[in-house]
Amino acid sequence: MSMFRNDKPAEAPFNTPEPVNNGKINSIMEGTSIEGEIKSDSNIRIDGRVKGTITVRGRLIVGTSGVVEGDVTCQSSDIEGTVNGKITCQDLLSLKATAKLAGDINTKKLAIEPGAIFTGNCSMGGGVVKEMDPVRLQSAPRPAQPVQQANR
Repeated sequence: MSMFRNDKPAEAPFNTPEPVNNGKINSIMEGTSIEGEIKSDSNIRIDGRVKGTITVRGRLIVGTSGVVEGDVTCQSSDIEGTVNGKITCQDLLSLKATAKLAGDINTKKLAIEPGAIFTGNCSMGGGVVKEMDPVRLQSAPRPAQPVQQANR
């Protein structure tokens, strides 16, 4: 499927239960800028600039020179470059050492390498985060220990 031609019927491609074609990778090269909405049934690698929403049924890779400004929805993702926006990842989101992410994360699994920069909130596992009981967080006072005198 061409990136700029729509060979499919008008229905949304993400409502079909067809498997993702992992053999195909769309690539946005360094020096390329795209503004708008991107949807793909296969993997995408971004080394250029994208401003807008990205929806990928496969894996999204943002290379070290890649910049994404907008919300991202994907199956899995490796971030090496810069992302400014909310990321919703169905499986594993991996922030490499060179990654800069400013936005909220919603994912099942998260891996952050030392050196990665993340500013935002993170929600994992799809469940509600239970607040800790502040009383249980306090350390209990230790009972006074009897002072033993040395025999002289």
